Amino acid sequence: MPLPADWLLCHSVVTFLLLHSLVLMTFCFHHAATSCSKYCYCSESADGGQTVRCSNLRLAEVPPDLPNDTRHLYLDFNHLTSVPTDAFLGLPLLSELDLSHNELAQLEPGAFRGLAASLEFLDLSSNQLMTLSPQAFEGLHARANLTHNPWHCDCNLQTAMPLLDLEPTSLTGVVCQTSEPQDAGVQGLPFLLAGDVDLCVVLKKTTDVAMLVTMFGWFTMVISYLVYYVRHNQEDARRHLEYLKSLPSKQGRSEQSSTLSTVV
Repeated sequence: MPLPADWLLCHSVVTFLLLHSLVLMTFCFHHAATSCSKYCYCSESADGGQTVRCSNLRLAEVPPDLPNDTRHLYLDFNHLTSVPTDAFLGLPLLSELDLSHNELAQLEPGAFRGLAASLEFLDLSSNQLMTLSPQAFEGLHARANLTHNPWHCDCNLQTAMPLLDLEPTSLTGVVCQTSEPQDAGVQGLPFLLAGDVDLCVVLKKTTDVAMLVTMFGWFTMVISYLVYYVRHNQEDARRHLEYLKSLPSKQGRSEQSSTLSTVV
């Protein structure tokens, strides 16, 4: 039995609309993944993906519309002061990240989250970094340029460095500009090479002194309580003894009074 012409026409229109929608969706997804940020210049990378250049644009934050297939990203010579959490989470192919010559003073926890498997080189040189937070890197194993930052070498930095998964040779770029204590003798030296210097000694000494003071305070309180307790008991014992001494004399006078009454 032949199908009605109207049904065939309707079926054809529906099929056409579905195919058209599928094409549009594919195009939109492709455009979202490959279109360049409005702030930057993009070009095809030799190793696949895109090279995105956002250099010297006076940017105060990481552009939010970076292409998903970005492989090389240059954000150098801008005015970035911090890298927020998940700033590059949507860039699974990113292998090179240049953040040099900015004003970075803080890398928030999770700043490079999602890049552990792809990132090979990270440039943080010529910024305002004074310390490193392991939570910012989250297992990031990459070569890093950490030179020309005002690194402050103290107990916090010494504790954090062994927890970093960056390539060890990268950490030679941490050259101490200041230190705590100041007479530690590490100024001008790569902190990684100052392995025999313990900058946590001052903190340990401070902690020990605080513990001694606390223990002395508790000991003084215990002694004071014992002295008070002994004196208080001695006073109670003296009063009780005087009371006991007074009992026979009162009883004797009572018996004498009873005898006189009987005689009368």
